[in-house]
Amino acid sequence: MKILSISDTVIPTIYSPLVFEKFSDVDCVIGCGDLPYYYQEYIISSLNVPLFFVHGNHDSAVETSDHGECTYPHGGTNLHRRVFRYEGLLIAGVQGSIRYNNNGKYQYTQFQMWQSVLKLVPGLLWNRLFYGRYLDVFVTHAPPWGIHDGPDYPHIGIQAFRWLLKTFKPRFHLHGHIHVYRPDVIVETQFGATKVVNTYGYKVTELTAN
Repeated sequence: MKILSISDTVIPTIYSPLVFEKFSDVDCVIGCGDLPYYYQEYIISSLNVPLFFVHGNHDSAVETSDHGECTYPHGGTNLHRRVFRYEGLLIAGVQGSIRYNNNGKYQYTQFQMWQSVLKLVPGLLWNRLFYGRYLDVFVTHAPPWGIHDGPDYPHIGIQAFRWLLKTFKPRFHLHGHIHVYRPDVIVETQFGATKVVNTYGYKVTELTAN
């Protein structure tokens, strides 16, 4: 399965007819937050594939478009606090970032992030029982604690995410939130059984069958 993951910045060549030429072979799109809803809708309507997404800390509570007001990208499946199975792919997600001011709807304390992660546990145990593994892809906006996170408080990682990676060993953790402006910034890290990928802009990830 081939996944196009996107986050944080609009890529002009993707928000254009070229998107089909470049990504006609992807099986699904995963949105890791901080993107306009219309941008995500354009991509999946052009590629005719499903979208699975989480909100980022800068996402609009309401976005106005030609279709009226919306609170999420139409046609997408919100992964927040959910475990989902698509074409054999086991995915789960948690939205938002650490709480650093009182202005963001999608900001949380470390304790609240623990609550969201623990909400996933029954579904992950179900996956293990029925499919032989807990999780293939963990989708978040913020990075895990100590991996790809930043030194400033708004960009610190989430402790509960690191615990989930160690405990349930997904094959991939796709996140956004950390902007990449230099070529020497590390955007892929192997953490135990999990490859952690910063999807800033976009990434293409391929999963082979287990």
